[in-house]
Amino acid sequence: MVSPEERIRRCHSKLRTVSVTGTNGKSTTTSMLACIVQASDEPYAKMTTLGADVNGKEIQETRALYRFLETVEGAVSCGVQTMALEVTSKALSQGFAQRWPAHVAVFTNLSRDHLDMHKSPEAYLASKAQLFMHLHAEGIAILNADDPSSALIEMVLPEDARVLWYSLSGKAADLSVQKISVSLEGTHLIFHQSPASEFLGSELRLSVVGDVHGANGMAAALAAKALGYSSKAIKEGLNRFQTLAGRFDIISQQPLIVVDYAHTPDGLKGTLRTARPLCAGKLICVFGCGGERDRGKRPQMGTIADQYADIIILTTDNPRRENPDQIAKEIMKGRKGQARWFIQHNRRTAIAFALEMASPEDVVIIAGKGHEKEQIIGTKTMPFCDVETVRALL
Repeated sequence: MVSPEERIRRCHSKLRTVSVTGTNGKSTTTSMLACIVQASDEPYAKMTTLGADVNGKEIQETRALYRFLETVEGAVSCGVQTMALEVTSKALSQGFAQRWPAHVAVFTNLSRDHLDMHKSPEAYLASKAQLFMHLHAEGIAILNADDPSSALIEMVLPEDARVLWYSLSGKAADLSVQKISVSLEGTHLIFHQSPASEFLGSELRLSVVGDVHGANGMAAALAAKALGYSSKAIKEGLNRFQTLAGRFDIISQQPLIVVDYAHTPDGLKGTLRTARPLCAGKLICVFGCGGERDRGKRPQMGTIADQYADIIILTTDNPRRENPDQIAKEIMKGRKGQARWFIQHNRRTAIAFALEMASPEDVVIIAGKGHEKEQIIGTKTMPFCDVETVRALL
């Protein structure tokens, strides 16, 4: 009988894999790539932390090994040529990159996260670097020129690997932004002149809102171009892409109410910075931090919320067995006195309070849980979804 590992190994040579890693933007970039493949009229396969999908068929298997096996075997049987894959630091630290080398490896960014697992920023980066160290022969790395960690990743690439760079801030890169415009209609990028920008007609238009999505879109575009996809397929695929559940997910307008998965300092900063230009009134932020996880990020997130929001309603995320009062105190150590703060540990009540105080011109950001449908309090896991809660309250 052939083992699952051997069946997986046999699929590798029949698929081109674009693997995406980083702290933020992994699921979005992976899903954007799948949209580009769809726009080229090819069957597609993608696997993210939100789920696995082979040409429109959702993979229901929950066991990690068998979910991956069903995905890759399904992709091969459907004639998929390019599979888009999100790769977490946990999977990489367990040796995934050696067992399934990527043909194209994408790095989105690196900021503080998962230090409860990796113990240090250096160990966290080292886990991400595994994807690039074990890149397939003559593979291609897509790196973020705006992130200092990219230079370290470049140093561990195989000698025959090719590197393509992208920059949202206008740095010298294969694809570099000259101007970015963000509105409720979407995100418009205009590029500095380069062969890659000329290939794309010097611009990209995304239906999703936020400059961070602009960076994700550039990474996906470069990866697809490297694999030979047409400019038409890339532009159409990125324009068709709709936001993922819980990723700057606009639930309502007037006031603008957004649910976002931002649960790291960098993620919260990006979300609030995206929201600010869309806000004619007050920027209201509802968030908390998970219990029994990286405590060092709590005051950092407090400082960011205080700097970018006008009103903060501090609530629970997944407190687990920690005292919510203690978590709140640690977050508020980062308070600088710029915003008005409220504490309401009941997450539903906190969201209701935010909606009640919001005027039509305000923006309400509900951050931290995004797509999640459960909340862990003590040792109990209970149904709770920010999106459903907002809709019910509205």
